[in-house]
Amino acid sequence: MSKTVHISSPAQFSELLQSSKIVVADFYADWCGPCHQVAPIYEQLSAALSRPDLVTFVKVDTEAQKEVAQAYAITSLPTFIVFRNGKTVDKVQGANPLNLQAIVKKLSDEIENMGTDAEASGSGSGSGVDGGGKWRGADLPRGYGDITDQIELQRCELLNVDTTTGGVRVLFDGTKPSALIGGKGTSKDWVESDTDEQLMLFLPFQSMVKLHTLQITSIPPSDNDDEDAPTRPRTIKLFSNKPHNLGFDEAEDMSATQVIELSEKDWNAEGTANVGLRYVKFQNITSLVLFVVDAENGSEKVRLDRVRLIGEAGEKREMGKLEKIGDEPGE
Repeated sequence: MSKTVHISSPAQFSELLQSSKIVVADFYADWCGPCHQVAPIYEQLSAALSRPDLVTFVKVDTEAQKEVAQAYAITSLPTFIVFRNGKTVDKVQGANPLNLQAIVKKLSDEIENMGTDAEASGSGSGSGVDGGGKWRGADLPRGYGDITDQIELQRCELLNVDTTTGGVRVLFDGTKPSALIGGKGTSKDWVESDTDEQLMLFLPFQSMVKLHTLQITSIPPSDNDDEDAPTRPRTIKLFSNKPHNLGFDEAEDMSATQVIELSEKDWNAEGTANVGLRYVKFQNITSLVLFVVDAENGSEKVRLDRVRLIGEAGEKREMGKLEKIGDEPGE
């Protein structure tokens, strides 16, 4: 039985890039003659080298999975891409079995020794302090980093915030939320909505980024008898590459890049939801609008303690050019 995985959706491909240390992808089409010629060799490599959760061989039909093909700029067939920890490390275009075998051979020497390494670098739902001394509410997905520092803080904007709580910058603070240290918290290092349960957060970036995961920390007050207490977000809409913040009515009617529905099971013990994004939709992002549509349990107020962005950062752009993108907020 073939060990090769046939990709049926962008979400499945994104999940494999996260769960398997190495992924070898064959981008093909049924009408492509050279694709059929090299297919038996690819199957032999798959049969010999596939290892569960370590090395995965996949086939991507570029006609059926156009979204995936476009995300990786497939312009000729067949194209073979080797991913390590979700990142492209090698690429072969055309039916060149010698080149393909040479690339895969480079991987074979490390395959037998990857078991321990994969366990050490695997993803999970734990929390702690990262190597840079910053608190995190959940582990990082394998192969990706915390790129929250790519946010251009001076241009961030948060609408409908209760001014008696913290400002927008506290959402990206690297310290552990005070609510996890002393009950309700000793400092206003969180934000709450003001007139209703909605919040609108605009995040411009210093560089073109690829977003993989959104980590949201929300720690409701422990007093369950307080009917007016803010609760965690339930529905969140994400909008990519907007030049400035959106209005609430505008965001209600606009088609979102992704809609996130959170439930009780999504929140870990540290009050953090680790939300996987549709990676192919967030490949070349210059800004993100996060719209909290409603709150858990129908509450009229919502609370956010921390926001972390996980993915890959590109080369920083000139700040002057960033400031010319779009109009001023509110115009």
